[in-house]
Amino acid sequence: MSKIELKLSRPSRVYHPGELIQGKIVTALSAPISYQKILVTATGTVNIQVRQGVTGVIDSLYGVVKPIRILKKCFEVAASAGKLGPGTTEMPFSFTLSPQEDETVATFYETFHGGNISIQYLITADVMRGYLHKSLSTTLEFIVENDKVNLLVSPPPPEFTRFYMTQDTQKHQLLPELLTGQFSFFFVHAVSSLKDPITGDLTVETSSVPIESIDVQLLRVESILVGEKIITDTSVIQTTQIADGDICRLVTLPIYVLIPRLLVCPSLSAGSFSIEFQVSIIITFQSQLSKLYPKSDLRTPMPWLAMLTLPFRVFRT
Repeated sequence: MSKIELKLSRPSRVYHPGELIQGKIVTALSAPISYQKILVTATGTVNIQVRQGVTGVIDSLYGVVKPIRILKKCFEVAASAGKLGPGTTEMPFSFTLSPQEDETVATFYETFHGGNISIQYLITADVMRGYLHKSLSTTLEFIVENDKVNLLVSPPPPEFTRFYMTQDTQKHQLLPELLTGQFSFFFVHAVSSLKDPITGDLTVETSSVPIESIDVQLLRVESILVGEKIITDTSVIQTTQIADGDICRLVTLPIYVLIPRLLVCPSLSAGSFSIEFQVSIIITFQSQLSKLYPKSDLRTPMPWLAMLTLPFRVFRT
């Protein structure tokens, strides 16, 4: 049995540009093996791929956008041939997280896992054994956070913004009882940094139609430049229910939504691609029609839904 794994000295695996990354290669072998050399490779890449089914994208555009290389460092832990004995063997390594002179991108974008855009940093260890034997290889992701990122706008002051949701703010057709019955929601929204939750308050001022559910959706808006065309795709990151059933009127309902780190990064504009975010407040009213579509997509405007979507500027403090 041959097993190889990578371990970093920092359990969180979170690093900032300029920091020293230290780790070790750990092999667990049932019998000794010979090797020619042992390599460690650190890479950082922006992978851009338009998902099939995105509106307005034709098949000929798929796969056109080439990956953007941020980082590539390769160094030898063992430069000459040798042997690894049975049992557990640990081989330390270290390198500085800094761009090389020939890198195409001079800055480090933060780690992000999106639907069309993925910014990923990997460490790969290879025990090269020659042509007659299969090499041992393993890969580990580490997370990059940067205090100096390309923000779409300057970080806003920590102030709350007030919004109203009524029949007049809706852009889609509503049920007749919603149009005639009147409803009014008062929403207070706070712009968040990555380290903070999404916070706010929601108050149901009036609603003659009973409420079934109130949800908060976090959305990502990924834009990609393909040739002369900009392709934009909006997808849901997570949905959080903050109320179940018909809540009391004029009672303040707190909103507290944690941000999933790997699925969210500071709002970014990098020329060939951009990453933005939105927050949606979705009110589902009780109606016979909604019972016929219990699994409907909350993003799709339905006559029994009231929606309010706001830009969500993410920054790092």
